[in-house]
Amino acid sequence: MSDTDSFIQEVTEEVRRDRLFRLMRRYGWIPVLAVALIVGGTAWNEWRKSEERSQAQAFGDAVLGALEAEDRTARASALDTVAAPTPGAGAVLDLLTAAEETDETPQQAATRLLALADSDGVDPVYRRIATLKAVALPESGLSVEDRRNRVQALAMSSGLTRLLAEEQLALIDIETGDTVSALERLTAIAGDAEATAGLRRRASQVIVALGGDVPQSGQGG
Repeated sequence: MSDTDSFIQEVTEEVRRDRLFRLMRRYGWIPVLAVALIVGGTAWNEWRKSEERSQAQAFGDAVLGALEAEDRTARASALDTVAAPTPGAGAVLDLLTAAEETDETPQQAATRLLALADSDGVDPVYRRIATLKAVALPESGLSVEDRRNRVQALAMSSGLTRLLAEEQLALIDIETGDTVSALERLTAIAGDAEATAGLRRRASQVIVALGGDVPQSGQGG
């Protein structure tokens, strides 16, 4: 009886081994594929990071090379040929190019800045900067109402963006002869705890120029 049991056990184990081998032959590629995917994914991530570093370095070198041109027009033209690897890099490139266009072609600079400001695929911080720069640009070709409407939206935000927008609104008030409103805005800026020292100083200087009184809290910058 024990011999029979031993025989049955051996047969059972043999059958199990046969089934295991068949399963390995049928599905053994799965763990191999899993390992390959893990190794391949790691290699891909490393390659992608290396590519991003290389692209960023190439972009930086191209920008620095463009900025070495002799005059603003040449620098703007050189910057215009640089390819940006990411939307953020493209935004920085547009800001730099517009800065070089300001003197010779201010309307072109304003158009570039407003195109960036109206772009949905760009980080909001770049869009806000572009808006403020376009509105502050002399001889931009933008109407008073257009400038006011664009900057009023920023004045409803928070932090330094709000205060810079208020500064531009005050300058528009001065341009349109509304000195009272300008003084109110500038006084609020000069006394705002979130204002930088430079912004408070600018506001205070304009207040004095307009014959107003600088608030005590604005004199500490």
